[in-house]
Amino acid sequence: MMGDMSTPSATDRFNEEKATFAIRGADAPDLDAGVAAIRNVLKTLPQRSGVYRMQDARGDVLYVGKARSLKQRVANYTQIKALPKRLQRMVSQTRSMTIVTTNNEAEALLLEAQLIKRYRPAYNVLLRDDKSFPFILLRADTDFPRVQKHRGARRATGNYYGPFASAGSVNNTLNALQKLFLLRSCTDGFFKTRDRPCLLYQIKRCSAPCVGRIDKAAYAELVGDAKDFLAGRSTQVQAKLGTQMQAAAEAMDFELAALLRDRLKALTFVQGTQAINAEGVGDADVFALACKEGLIGIQAFFIRGGQNWGHRSFFPTHTAEVPEDEVLTSFLTQFYEEVPPARTVLLDRDLPEAELLAQALGDAAGYKVALSVPQRGDRRRLMDQAKRNAVEALERRLAESTTQARLLREVADLFDLPEPPDRIEVYDNSHIQGTNALGAMVVAGPEGFRKGQYRKFNIRNKDTVPGDDFAMMREVFQRRFARAQAEDPDRDGGEWPDLVLIDGGRGQLNAARGVLEDLGIEDVCLVGVAKGPNHGREGREVFHLMDGRDFQLPVNAPVLFYLQRLRDEVHRFAIGAHREKRAKAIGASPLDEVPGIGPARKKALLMHFGTGRAVRNASLDDLKRTPGVSAAVAQQVYDFYHAR
Repeated sequence: MMGDMSTPSATDRFNEEKATFAIRGADAPDLDAGVAAIRNVLKTLPQRSGVYRMQDARGDVLYVGKARSLKQRVANYTQIKALPKRLQRMVSQTRSMTIVTTNNEAEALLLEAQLIKRYRPAYNVLLRDDKSFPFILLRADTDFPRVQKHRGARRATGNYYGPFASAGSVNNTLNALQKLFLLRSCTDGFFKTRDRPCLLYQIKRCSAPCVGRIDKAAYAELVGDAKDFLAGRSTQVQAKLGTQMQAAAEAMDFELAALLRDRLKALTFVQGTQAINAEGVGDADVFALACKEGLIGIQAFFIRGGQNWGHRSFFPTHTAEVPEDEVLTSFLTQFYEEVPPARTVLLDRDLPEAELLAQALGDAAGYKVALSVPQRGDRRRLMDQAKRNAVEALERRLAESTTQARLLREVADLFDLPEPPDRIEVYDNSHIQGTNALGAMVVAGPEGFRKGQYRKFNIRNKDTVPGDDFAMMREVFQRRFARAQAEDPDRDGGEWPDLVLIDGGRGQLNAARGVLEDLGIEDVCLVGVAKGPNHGREGREVFHLMDGRDFQLPVNAPVLFYLQRLRDEVHRFAIGAHREKRAKAIGASPLDEVPGIGPARKKALLMHFGTGRAVRNASLDDLKRTPGVSAAVAQQVYDFYHAR
């Protein structure tokens, strides 16, 4: 039977040859059925490089793999005795496969990383990290470029510097850039409307190009110095500042000399703090792996121009029974799916597929990437530091996981769960007198908060009375669990909660319980968390159970602190989502409702009439006289407001 053979649009450049085969009538995991499915695919497999997806009876992806020769690689899965237990379990669940051929093995490696990111299979090593990496953007589309922090797609024209390990690393560097080079950080709208310098000019963090305190040529020179600094040529910048300071002193311009002296001191300070253990390294990404008690941690250092732009710890999942070299290789391919690699990648070990990985990363980046294991000098000292950090981060993670496991056991005992919960969902509503109402859900597990699984629910039911928290909670639960029943009725996708906490009292709990009863769901544990008799006192929360019991915990109980963190997180997320929705509503215009009116015509109408209300009340003749608005569009706007 032919299956769904769609692939991500990002892989269109590959020469795709797909075939999906399925065997029906095998619901329970069965090695014989799995091997039969694989052998059926082998009949048509070519001796070419490509990527294969192994799927279960429902079509869910179990594993994504790449191969230099698809036929030889897939054939290995039929040799059951030679496979580790993990892969034997995978084969027993396999009922179909999807094959994609590529031009070479490097392309297969890149496609494998893309598909792992998309499908998150149960038997692949997964990089679980919900944070995007921040960059510094030096804009190049204005006469006076702005320096700013940037995340996401690179649509703006300019120079991007990064990645930085954290927002804190970016902020420190931005502060240094403001002190050193006096570049503007304000938005274009703020820049254009200034008639006098802002506070940043007064504290010597900006050169005030907005009001002409510096001309275009002088500002361009500052931008050039900033580029040299970010590219690692800070010694040249230092020498230039020193020469300028000496010349100013000789010319008796002591005010300028003092300003240059302060900038020189700031540069010296930055060099002393950012270049620790990174001198002479240039541009490099550094990775060291540590393993203890079955948990693997990977430490990453980002070095650009000899400056340490921070470090971050990663803890990939699904690593049991997987060799460390394979874990590191899979981690690197997924990590560089969204982050451009440095030209040099330093590793703490030789990888069997290092040459292939370097070729794939270079092909994707558009320049040569070299992987190496440092043996001596500055790079070796930097690697030793990364190793130390990897071990220390792993030990902290193990200590945290031990504490977390104990807390989850206490949660299970507290709410009579059969075992510690793997997935906890927490719900809250947010609105102001019923306006911009929404519901929020956060998810937590043994590893902490799963921010990639947070959800917002816009309240859409027109029958809901504004401000009715009970009705809002009913709508949220109806949509959440009706969808769960439709998409995962067997509850084997890991998306069903073991425990549900509701920020509210008995009324909210009963509202949610009524929805689940209507859906026929009776085995989900619901708990309401109310603030208690004294709303202003932390630690006096009242926990409402479905059997009618209420209780409070001792104010110093660790499990209470944990439940408070869960409640506070959903409260924070709900308020943030509400503020974002409210901000969008404030910026909305009545013209948004008019079909066929784009941003340009909407702007033309608002510029001509001043307000949306004036546009609504305008006559047809007045609308036709609007510059940039045709007679047909004017008629369309007039009819929308008047032909009713």
